[in-house]
Amino acid sequence: MRGRHSILIFILFGLFLLPDCRERERTLAVKPQLRAYDLEQDWNDPQRTILLDYQQAQGKRIFYTACVWCHADATPAGPSNRSNVTPTPPLLNDGNVLNSLSGEFLRNVIALGGSAMGKSTMMPAWGRTLTQEDIQAVIAYVRALAQPPYQAPVRPSS
Repeated sequence: MRGRHSILIFILFGLFLLPDCRERERTLAVKPQLRAYDLEQDWNDPQRTILLDYQQAQGKRIFYTACVWCHADATPAGPSNRSNVTPTPPLLNDGNVLNSLSGEFLRNVIALGGSAMGKSTMMPAWGRTLTQEDIQAVIAYVRALAQPPYQAPVRPSS
């Protein structure tokens, strides 16, 4: 008898829970920002908000700790140092420059520094400071902010 009672409670609970779950899914479909882990204001269009997943949000955290000083025009503390660096580093959202660089190249330039990859000697090597996951998160953040938007290369089918 106890087993039947448990089953009946489970069924009744399910009947009350399912509409709530379906309603939540409809709400998430209509409001995708509720699925986002974090948000970023588009640097070029203050009316546009970029939704970030968990990895991109981790990249944002790292960017605002280590990279913002040279790869943005402004920092949380005020103006960046970007105008004092020669050559001037690309803005992190500059898709015209960064979209053409492969993920492997970006991983290497972040880990090994600019001089190791034929870029600016002023770009420090972060490979002993950041983990591979941190570096990948920064790249995911770069791709999320890119203007024009980043389009992953199409791989030919085998």
